[in-house]
Amino acid sequence: MNAAILRLACAWGTVAAFLSVGDVLLGQLGAPLASLALFVWLLGIIIWSAFGVVHEADILAVRLGEPFGTLILTLSIVIIEVALISAVMLGAKGAPTLGRDTMFAVLMIVLNGVVGIGLIIGGRQHFAQSYNLKGASSYLAVIIPLTVIPLVLPNFTTSTANGTLTTLQSISFSLFTLALYGAFLVLQTGRHRSFFQEPTGDHAPPARTASREQLADGGLPAHLDPGGSNAGRVALLLANILPIVILAKSLASVLDFGIIQLGAPVALGGILIALVVFTPECIAALRAISANQLQRAINLCLGAAASTLGLTVPAVLAIGLFTGQEVVLGLSNANMVILAMTLLLSTLTFTGTRTTMLEGAVHLSVFFVFVVLVFSP
Repeated sequence: MNAAILRLACAWGTVAAFLSVGDVLLGQLGAPLASLALFVWLLGIIIWSAFGVVHEADILAVRLGEPFGTLILTLSIVIIEVALISAVMLGAKGAPTLGRDTMFAVLMIVLNGVVGIGLIIGGRQHFAQSYNLKGASSYLAVIIPLTVIPLVLPNFTTSTANGTLTTLQSISFSLFTLALYGAFLVLQTGRHRSFFQEPTGDHAPPARTASREQLADGGLPAHLDPGGSNAGRVALLLANILPIVILAKSLASVLDFGIIQLGAPVALGGILIALVVFTPECIAALRAISANQLQRAINLCLGAAASTLGLTVPAVLAIGLFTGQEVVLGLSNANMVILAMTLLLSTLTFTGTRTTMLEGAVHLSVFFVFVVLVFSP
């Protein structure tokens, strides 16, 4: 509890500092040491607060069970992502590809990087891990259209060029995306809730011994629950999210300045946002895999991909429509190939009832190709 209080105090203290003298602090960006110090300060506070979000979501996950636990976490993380993207788009003179780059980076990080590392770790510790096939298939059935329609289809429409959409297309695709993701959430938390819970019977994971701690449904050791009402935990969750949202604009200014000064690839901004936002959730997924809770890890990884697309696409298009900014969603030819390969591999990986290290190695190799192409297109 002391660590949580210290984290909140540092986060809200930083918020107070930037709300009061933020212009003075950001005015120091021309000095290299001052710029680095601001970047480290803001990045550290935001990541620390994000870990606080994960901690509170884990506690709620234990109490509410799956899929509600991971759903709370993924939605909280995506709110942070949308806030960061919005801050950059509204603050920068022109960032037409930021939303696309961030969404694509999230897909590569969670579907290839985290899944790859996780399956290798899980394979080494547990040989083969089981999960709920119906849940994984449901995620992929939603992810594929949510991915292809905004990130691939704009390259092949003839109404506009350069991977952009018309106003009618933007509104229609946004409504479709929200409707599809909303329908998925209703089914996930309703009649198909069992699809997203740990498998039972012959496909259930081996029981863990007492020496490895009896973990509750959501993946958090039960004795770590500090108590208190669910409403109180939700309030603490929001108290950790709000500093990130408020500080997003300041971090966006520092990131934009740094990328321009270093001459780094434009796509690096989206990757940094994805890393900042999803690192805590990725660590939570790897911890779940290590504890032989592959279903929770799948809910986190595939849920992050689905929620990112379901909520970020409408937000980015809405910002573009209201501000008159150009929004480029269509991926480059090389990235479309990587995306197609990722979706195909994900389908193959999650069509059986168990996973091994081989699938992890394949996904990780695709992630390395993505990283290389960022710096050498």
